[in-house]
Amino acid sequence: MTDMPALMAPPDATMDAHSPGLIRRSLVIGLTAFLTVVDLFATQAVLPSLTRHYGVTPAAMGFAVNASTFGMAFASLAVGFFSPRIDRRLGILLSLMLLAIPTSLLAVAPNLAVFTSLRIVQGLCMASAFTLTLAYLGEHCSAMDAGGAFAAYITGNVASNLIGRLISAAVVDSFGLSWNFYFFAALNLAGAALVYFTIHHVQPMHAMTPVGSPLAAMIAHWRNRHLRSAFGIGFCILFAFIGTFTFVNFVLVRPPLSLSMMNLGLVYFVFLPSVLTTLFAGRLAALIGTRPTIWGALAVAGLGLPLMLSPHLPDVLAGMVLMGVGTFFAQAATTGFVGQAAAENRGVASGTYLACYFLGGLAGTIVLGLCFDRFGWTGCVIGVALSLGCAGLLTSNLRSDVA
Repeated sequence: MTDMPALMAPPDATMDAHSPGLIRRSLVIGLTAFLTVVDLFATQAVLPSLTRHYGVTPAAMGFAVNASTFGMAFASLAVGFFSPRIDRRLGILLSLMLLAIPTSLLAVAPNLAVFTSLRIVQGLCMASAFTLTLAYLGEHCSAMDAGGAFAAYITGNVASNLIGRLISAAVVDSFGLSWNFYFFAALNLAGAALVYFTIHHVQPMHAMTPVGSPLAAMIAHWRNRHLRSAFGIGFCILFAFIGTFTFVNFVLVRPPLSLSMMNLGLVYFVFLPSVLTTLFAGRLAALIGTRPTIWGALAVAGLGLPLMLSPHLPDVLAGMVLMGVGTFFAQAATTGFVGQAAAENRGVASGTYLACYFLGGLAGTIVLGLCFDRFGWTGCVIGVALSLGCAGLLTSNLRSDVA
C-alpha cells in the first residue's frame, strides 16, 4: 500500500506471483487497519466509567458503545453494493476524515441517546473505509499474497484492540472522558494522512471490468453455499467476541477482582499474543486448508471460556488470551476465504461479509447484554459458547479447495 505495484500485480505479472515489498506493504496495511478501527473497541475499556457518567445499566451502556456495529453493518452492505463504482482511494480518505467529526463530538454528548447516535455515525465511517480497503486488497493482491495481506489487515485490527484500549484507559485515568475522544479524533486524521500519502490513485473498477447489477451479484453470493456459510461464521465470531470483551469489563472491576481503571487498561495486553499469531492465519490456511484452520481457532477460543469463570485473575486473563487468539485467527482465515471464494464482484462479497460480521456484534451486544443483566457472567459465557459452536458447524460447509 506504500506503492501501487507493491499491492497489485504488475500488468505483465500473473495473479499467482508474489509482489515485491511484502514486509513494507504488510506494515502499512496493518497501520491503516489500526487507524481505521481504533475507535471501535477502545471505548469498551472505559465502559464502567461511562456507565457511571450516564447513570445507566451495563447492558444499556454496552449497547450504546457497540451501536457502532449497526452503522458498520449498514455501511458495509451499502459500500459493498456500490463498490464497483467507488474510487477506492478517495472513499477511504473521505471516510477517515469524516470519522474525526463524530469522534470529537462524543466528548460533549449530553445524554445516552446522543452518544448512541454518534457511535452509529462512527460505525458508518469506519466500515466505509474498512470495506473499501478489503475490496482493494482482494482486487489488487496476487493470489499468493492475498492471504498475507488480509492477515496483515486483521492484525492491525487486533493491534487496535490492544493499543486502543490501553490508550483509552490511560487518557481517561489521567485527563478524563472528554480528552479521550479528542485524542482518538486526532488518530482518525492521522489515518487519513497515511492513506493520502500511501495509496495512489487507481482506475475505478467499473472502468477496468464489465460490471453487472450489484443486487444480482449479492443474490448470487447468498446462493453460494460456501460464501453463505462464511457470512454466518463472521456473524458468530463477532457475536462471541463482543459478548466476551464487552461484559468482562464489569467482571474485572467488581469483587473479587476489583481492578482499578488503569489496571483494567493494562489487562488488555491479553491481545498481544493475537497481534503475533494472526499474521500466520493466511499461511496456515494455505498449508492445511481453511476448514481445519477455523476449527482449530474456534477450539482455542472455546478453551478460554471456562477459565474466564474463575474468581482468580490469572485464570481470567489466560481465558481472555485464548479467546482473543482464537476469534481473531478465525476471523482472518474467514476473511481471506471470502476474498478468494468470490470469483467476481469481490467488493460486494466483502461488504456482505462485513455486514453480517458487524450485525453479529450488534446481536451479541443485545442478546448477551440481556443474559448478563439477568443471569450474570455465567449466562453470558454460555451464550458465547453456543455462538462458537454454531460457527464450527458452519465451517463444515466451506469449500475445501480454497486455502
